[in-house]
Amino acid sequence: MTQSPVPSPQSPRRFAIINGDDFGFSGGVNQGIIRAHQQGILTSTSLMVTGDAALEAIALAQNHPNLAVGLHLVLVCGRSVLPPEQIPHLVDSQGNFSDSAFLAGLRYQFHPATRGELRQEIRAQLTKFQASGLPLSHVDGHLHLHVHPVVLQILVELAQEFKIRFIRLPAEELSKNLKLNRQNLLTKLLWSLVFGALRRYGETMLTSHGISFAQRVYGLLQTGNVTEEYLLGLIPQIQANLIEIYCHPAAFPDGEPLNGPPGAGEAELAALLSQQVRELLTANGFELVSARGRLTVDS
Repeated sequence: MTQSPVPSPQSPRRFAIINGDDFGFSGGVNQGIIRAHQQGILTSTSLMVTGDAALEAIALAQNHPNLAVGLHLVLVCGRSVLPPEQIPHLVDSQGNFSDSAFLAGLRYQFHPATRGELRQEIRAQLTKFQASGLPLSHVDGHLHLHVHPVVLQILVELAQEFKIRFIRLPAEELSKNLKLNRQNLLTKLLWSLVFGALRRYGETMLTSHGISFAQRVYGLLQTGNVTEEYLLGLIPQIQANLIEIYCHPAAFPDGEPLNGPPGAGEAELAALLSQQVRELLTANGFELVSARGRLTVDS
């Protein structure tokens, strides 16, 4: 594969945030994220504060201060911080959110009783993250439900109080993805339309409130399959100067629950450990960074 030449000194600086989602989901996810940070290119991670291994994740992050940590807001496929009796329109009697992002999104949009409960739960998750003592690098969300207009509005309203300075807005070119992988074509077309509209809405809102976001975010259209081969094909195509690549690295022991298709966590971990991927990012002028420094780059 031909690598792009190293940019000249006159070229704009280029930055790549490499993020691992679902920190705190399990010991295997925690292990994969820490290994990808220590030995690979991973610069940041997103913490599920109600994950089964959240306390372990916090302790690991405290021992790895160069790993930036943000909040992985969970409003679907997970547990709440608040007890069910306080947010009965959001969770079941066991405190579990819906397993359907589509149904949860409709409820959050059209059921008036959910608005106040959403605000309480989002505040509770931010407060629980704050109690960890970790600096808040960024906010994103499980299955990207944080870009739902109702949820994003609440995050913006709470941004000053909780020092939210960077929020993920998925933004991935369909054409670049399809050059490399045409699997799940209909799903990719649908997601491009839906998240493209949400991105445009989010850009206006975040810009007006001084909250930063990456120019391009890669991972949505290739979820569960951000492999070494994929990254080696993607990186030379990227034109933006501030990007995020996110995935779900893991090293699952036998018997642990999975947060993706079988083998996906290991394959994505291998991609982050790849020396070829690291060298290709460098060859294309990318510096590995996190959102912790509130990056801004001219478009």
